[in-house]
Amino acid sequence: MSGKPKAQKPQEHQQHQEWRRAEAVERLTTAGRESSAVTVLFHSAVAARQGLGATETKTLDLLQRGGPLTAKELAERTALAPASVTGLVDRLESKGFVRRIKHPTDKRRVLIEIREESLTGLEDVFADWAREVGELYEEFTTEELETVTRFLEGASERQRRAAARLAE
Repeated sequence: MSGKPKAQKPQEHQQHQEWRRAEAVERLTTAGRESSAVTVLFHSAVAARQGLGATETKTLDLLQRGGPLTAKELAERTALAPASVTGLVDRLESKGFVRRIKHPTDKRRVLIEIREESLTGLEDVFADWAREVGELYEEFTTEELETVTRFLEGASERQRRAAARLAE
């Protein structure tokens, strides 16, 4: 025996590649569903610890990342009805997490601004998780991280569009 692996025929190679891709897509779909489930559980636990609902914590995340937004912008980014956003902002304001401020250039508009001092408890909750994720990043090359980022950005955009269609 020569020790060399037997060369695959082109058709066998193609079938093997198709099988590998189907397996990879199945594993990725399963991992995505699991990630989604544990993300919801994690954020629900964080929200409960702060006396907030999951939608409230995700709204705070939007405001923290995007800066002050109008109620209309919040409605667009959360796919919530305007009346729901008004109630959401009222709850967050009464709990001390946000404040309404005048728009700097259009006095008829109001911006919703996060109260940074209200986030100190949330930052502590996320620190342990962020440390673990930082350790996970070290297991991947820069190129792999770029690929994962591209996939997550594409998946997020598609999910945002799907959510918007459901809200129509």
